[in-house]
Amino acid sequence: MVLHITQQQEGRIQNLVRKRCANYRNGSCLLLDGLEERTCVQLFCSSGIYCRYFQKAVLPIEKDLYTQILKQNNEEE
Repeated sequence: MVLHITQQQEGRIQNLVRKRCANYRNGSCLLLDGLEERTCVQLFCSSGIYCRYFQKAVLPIEKDLYTQILKQNNEEE
C-alpha cells in the first residue's frame, strides 16, 4: 500500500533515506540490486512512499513525521 505524502514531507523522507536506511548506498537500493545497480525508489518519488522496507523499518524512527503521514492517509499506527 502506498502512503501519500506532501511536497514538504518529500524532503524529510529523502534525508531520512540517505541517513538511516540500511539498504541505501550511494543512491542505489541494495534490495533492488541484481546484476546492475538500481536507483532508490524513494529518492525520486514525490507523491508517496512506495518502499515497504522504508515504510516499516525506517519511517517509524521519525515519530512525528510517521504519525503525520499515517493521519493524512487515514491509517492507524
